[in-house]
Amino acid sequence: MTPWQAFLNSLDPSDPGDTGTRRVNFSFFNDQRTELMAYDTNPFAPSDQERHAIWEMLVRKDVDGFVNEDWSIFANSFKYDGFCGLDAKASLDPADWEVRFPTVETYRDAWLCDARRAAATEYGEDRRKALFRATNMLDIRVEGHTATARKTFDDAIALADGGSQRLNWQSVFFCTMEDHAWKITGFVGYLPFQQTFGRESG
Repeated sequence: MTPWQAFLNSLDPSDPGDTGTRRVNFSFFNDQRTELMAYDTNPFAPSDQERHAIWEMLVRKDVDGFVNEDWSIFANSFKYDGFCGLDAKASLDPADWEVRFPTVETYRDAWLCDARRAAATEYGEDRRKALFRATNMLDIRVEGHTATARKTFDDAIALADGGSQRLNWQSVFFCTMEDHAWKITGFVGYLPFQQTFGRESG
């Protein structure tokens, strides 16, 4: 079995993976109590430099750029030479996958199109908060100057008309360290993810 096949086999779509509730403990006068973290708190401490930086790049910059329809917030996160983004089309079978984003520019255009469509949608809640709630990325694996990050989406954003917009998939990003900063070299996006509202929201 190749390392790639082993990696695919580990992507069980029914496995909640990194969907555990993030909590932090505070002690006041010997009284222990548990509080939920702020909805946009980076789950990795600054001392965990690599994973902290990768989370900031792939979650915060992505969400903030998307909500503001501002690609410049996210643009410096990519390695433009040799980038490749695959659309898994909700399948774990590589035979079904498509090279949908052969360049960063093609991904940028699709990302901006989605951002503008979302901005024109009438939501019934704060969109930034909802996107952070739906996004989870605790599965970050760093080996030297190379890293993978598994990002899951599993929630629904309330619409103003009383309905909801479902988010349910996972993506695996490939990153490299370049000039002392992490860059995205590619990804396999829209992989199936069956966990449904498996964690509490803040």
